[in-house]
Amino acid sequence: MPEVTIKYKNSKTLDALKELSKRFDFVISKPKSEKKKPLPENTFTINGVTVIRGNPSIDISEMSDVFTGKNINAKELRKAAWQRNK
Repeated sequence: MPEVTIKYKNSKTLDALKELSKRFDFVISKPKSEKKKPLPENTFTINGVTVIRGNPSIDISEMSDVFTGKNINAKELRKAAWQRNK
């Protein structure tokens, strides 16, 4: 069966459509609202972006070899990593 979506501002429009549905044999249905799933405890949202908190018990000693002797500090790394290509 074909479907049509009608948007209206005035509540009288819905009443008129209900009357027409009785005479012309069509059905008026309301879309089901989607329930949002709650975020897990270790997440939060910033400007619509979900951020997952890191685990502080992770051993990052293996990463020290990557950055040792490279003369890189956190400020320079952030600056280089967040460049937008136009």
